Amino acid sequence: MSADIAPTPSHVSARIEGNRLHLIDTGPERLSELLHLIGGAKRYLKLYFYMFESDDYGHWVMERLLDALHRGIAITLMIDSFGSSGADPKFFIPFKEAGGRFGIFGNRRSIRYLIRNHQKIAIADGQRMLTGGFNISKHYFGTPEDNAWRDLGLYLEGPQVAEAERWFDALEKWVMAPKQRYSALRRLIRFWPKKEGTFTWLVGGPVRLSSWTQAIKHDLERGRRCDMVQAYFAPSRGMLRRLNAIGLRGEVRLITASKSDNTTTVAAARWLYGGLIRHGVKIYEFLPCKLHMKLIVIDDIVYIGSANFDMRSLFINLELMLRIRDEGLAQQVRAFIDRDVEDCQEITQDLHRRRTGPFTRLLGWISYAMVSAVDFTVTRRLNFPAHMRATDDD
Repeated sequence: MSADIAPTPSHVSARIEGNRLHLIDTGPERLSELLHLIGGAKRYLKLYFYMFESDDYGHWVMERLLDALHRGIAITLMIDSFGSSGADPKFFIPFKEAGGRFGIFGNRRSIRYLIRNHQKIAIADGQRMLTGGFNISKHYFGTPEDNAWRDLGLYLEGPQVAEAERWFDALEKWVMAPKQRYSALRRLIRFWPKKEGTFTWLVGGPVRLSSWTQAIKHDLERGRRCDMVQAYFAPSRGMLRRLNAIGLRGEVRLITASKSDNTTTVAAARWLYGGLIRHGVKIYEFLPCKLHMKLIVIDDIVYIGSANFDMRSLFINLELMLRIRDEGLAQQVRAFIDRDVEDCQEITQDLHRRRTGPFTRLLGWISYAMVSAVDFTVTRRLNFPAHMRATDDD
C-alpha cells in the first residue's frame, strides 16, 4: 500500500495504514517536537534515552517533565548507565522526588557494562511518539553553527505506537527488576516477536542474529538499490559483501562522516572505501558538520532508528529500528538523501588513492580492528590527532 504523500520543501511526511509520520532533520525542530510531546500528554509518558545530559537543553526537557508530573501525568524515564554518565549525579533527584519512575540500564560495576542500550524512545499516551538517532543534549538540539550534529528524528502517530510501547514495557520490566539478569535480556531480544507487515519494529542486541540484524541481512541480499546515511560505518565482512553485491548488480550510495567526536571511526570507515568503490559503490563524505544520522533505504524499504552500521549496533548494543515498506515513502526519503549529497564530497577512486598512503592504510586497519573489537570508550581515548589523519586533499 503506497503512502499518501504530503511533501514540503524540507520535510518527509506520509500517512500509511492509519499512521501519520514525518522526519525531523534539524536540532531546533527535534527539541520543539519533544517539548510539544511532553506538554501535550494527557495520561502518561514513557521515555528511554541513551544519553540525557544535564546541560541547558537537558534542563529545559527536565523542567517540562517536572511540569507534567505536577499536573498529574505518570512518567517513566530510563537512561543508559554509560551514555548518561556525564550528567550531574543530582540531576535526576527532583524527578524521582516528584513521583517520576526512574531506571538505569546497566551496572557500571559489571562486565555487562560494555553492553549499551543505544535506543531513543519517547511515547505519549500510547498514541504519539518520537524515535530516531538523537539524544537529549546540546549536540542534538542545536544548529551546525553551534557545532551540533546532523541527525534525524521520526514523529509517529497511530496504531504502530502501541507496537513500540510493547517493547518499552518489556524493557522497563527488565530494567526495574531487583537484579538485571543478562540471560533474561538475551532471551527477551532473541525471542521478541517480529510482526511482519508494512511496519516492522526491530530490536537489536547481544545475540547471534537479532531481528534487526536478520532483517537488514535479508533485505541487502535481495536488494537492487541501496542508499545509506551512516555516521559510524564499520560493518562485518558479511555485510560488506552484501553491499558490494548490490553495487555490482544495481546501485549503492553511502554517505559517511568527514568529521566526528571519535576520529577513529572516520579512519575505520575510510579503510573500507577502496573495496566498496571497486564494486561500484558511490561514497560521499558529509562536510558541513558532524554526522549522527542513521538512515537506510533498500528498494522500497526504509529503515530509521538508533542503529549505526557497525559491529556494535549490529551485534552488541540494544537498538530499535523501524522498517517501513512503502514505495512512496522510499521515494521521498531518497529525495531527502539527494539534498544531503549536495553537501558532500564524493570519494572517487582517484581521490581515495591520492589521499591514502601506507601510513594512512595502516592507521585505517588499526582503527577498523579497534572499532570492530573494542568498546567505543577505548577508541575515543585513542582519537588520532588531526595531523595524523590529514591527507593532501583534506
